[in-house]
Amino acid sequence: MRDFIKGIGGLNLVMLLLVISIIVVSEIMFFRGNKLDAIFVGLWAPTILGFMIYLKKHR
Repeated sequence: MRDFIKGIGGLNLVMLLLVISIIVVSEIMFFRGNKLDAIFVGLWAPTILGFMIYLKKHR
């Protein structure tokens, strides 16, 4: 596990956990009937992933 965290980086691991939690929250909202809010929140995940890629390329 420590090798995985070293390879991926601590901050990237936290960001990936954040993305996973956003997806879960979005799905919960969708199945409870807040479809538009769920789509809005669900779009945060690819935005964060894109930001991570941008930061990784420009270090």
